[in-house]
Amino acid sequence: MADRAERIEVLIVGAGVIGMSIAWRAAQRGLAVTVLERGDAGCGTSRVAAGMLAPVSEAEFGTAARRLLELNRRSAAMWPTFAAELESAADTAVGLLRSGTLLVAGDEDEAAALERERELRESLGLAVVRLRPSQARELEPALAPTVRLALEAPEDHSVDPRLVLAALRRACAQAGVKLREHAGVAGLQLEGSHGVVGVRLESGELVEGERVVLAAGSWTASVNGAVPVRPVKGQIMRLRDPAGPGLLGRVLRFPGGYIVPRGDGRYVLGGTVEERGFELAPTAGGIYELLRDAHEIVPGISEWQIEELEAGLRPGTPDNSPAIGPGDVEGLWWATGHYRSGILLAPLTADVLSGLLSGELKTSDREAQELLRTCDPQRFSSSGGPPGARSMEAVG
Repeated sequence: MADRAERIEVLIVGAGVIGMSIAWRAAQRGLAVTVLERGDAGCGTSRVAAGMLAPVSEAEFGTAARRLLELNRRSAAMWPTFAAELESAADTAVGLLRSGTLLVAGDEDEAAALERERELRESLGLAVVRLRPSQARELEPALAPTVRLALEAPEDHSVDPRLVLAALRRACAQAGVKLREHAGVAGLQLEGSHGVVGVRLESGELVEGERVVLAAGSWTASVNGAVPVRPVKGQIMRLRDPAGPGLLGRVLRFPGGYIVPRGDGRYVLGGTVEERGFELAPTAGGIYELLRDAHEIVPGISEWQIEELEAGLRPGTPDNSPAIGPGDVEGLWWATGHYRSGILLAPLTADVLSGLLSGELKTSDREAQELLRTCDPQRFSSSGGPPGARSMEAVG
């Protein structure tokens, strides 16, 4: 291992919101942390994300979805404190807007589906309010007169991921985290019975670390394929209302997309769900469908100006739940596969994983058990070979 002056206690692969949040919290707990990023820090999927903190809106049918819902709600409740601490540490805002969310139906079929969504949320004890069209337009006058039904989710909010990433970078630097950009990782390095002892960069350089955390998002499989993470493309537009802020105050969700206000006259319109590998180019068809569907709900969107067209790659697992926690190889930890909830789950992922890495939190502690049960990386071992079997090299 390296001498004490250069010792890396935690080596994190990936400088998105998950990797940087873990790095910040781990450094706060006194660990020597280095983050490796294949490109520019914070310029991957996290930068493209809309930033919805929406456990209620994202609730789905099924037992697995219900377990994940509880984690989403816990992490959403952590966001105000997380944001305040981060803003204080970085001396910059993160754009947390606690304005609530409206789920909107534009026709009778969508209204019937939204009623079923309401019944699901009420059965789960989630806070939703059924609104008649007139009530919805009282809250958001820009809604089209054709809107048939709406649900208000007052506890679902949003944050600006770009501001969060900038703040995390500053907070990490102040906490002593070392960041190496343009340091693509080719694989993990093994040393006999010691397990993982570091990573091998694409340049051939060996970077040693006592514990390695894989937080590489959709690119995780290029480092190690034991957890089957796939890219799920999402197209997104960034728009600006030349009249300034005020047309929409809440996040709007509708079949096929969402509109997220930033509070300053800028809006994010997304987001398609496409299984197209690592394709990142926006397409005319995808953008057309987003604009068409959004215009039917908010006709005034046609006056907004287009500032950016982008696509991001959500990291999905076979069950679309994250992989968080230890693998079965000593020294290897996972924090990947967050799919549509990377921004939302950042505080919880960072707190639990940094606590486990520092030894201040035990896997037997109740705080960690629920997350580890739902997000156990080893749940995929029977279908993908033994965890740790791919993309590893033995030392000498």
